[in-house]
Amino acid sequence: MKDKNQIRIINKKASYNYELIESFTAGICLKGTEIKSIKESNVSFNNGFCFFKKNEIFIKGLHISEYLYGNTNNHDPMRDKKLLLNKNEINKLKKNLEEKNMAIVPKKLFINNKGLAKIEISLAKGKKLVDKRESIKKKDIERKLKQNY
Repeated sequence: MKDKNQIRIINKKASYNYELIESFTAGICLKGTEIKSIKESNVSFNNGFCFFKKNEIFIKGLHISEYLYGNTNNHDPMRDKKLLLNKNEINKLKKNLEEKNMAIVPKKLFINNKGLAKIEISLAKGKKLVDKRESIKKKDIERKLKQNY
């Protein structure tokens, strides 16, 4: 089995589809066997995004597969999960989301040193098609430079 520090699930589409502006690390409220599925890396960020309900922030579209060895009380893989941030961070995100027409996207899911599941979310602005093409060109150039050395 993997070491605690090696469990990192990265949302590769986030940096491709969005211009990431500011990052925050949040805890996740998990139920039942979800942590076991995360430790086995059975997670997918299918178009995941964050939204506000009252003064709390939730993540939608984070698919945590059912635990293979779970019983009939297994968790719902697509349920909305509450994120744990302090009040100042929530207010800052809410303000930017309303004023500047931005999105909050999940960037990375990991297990910290204490064995707790954490998610890194980013305040993001959507990229246009031209910006996506430029980022592909930059990656190709960097790849070619690395091959030459």
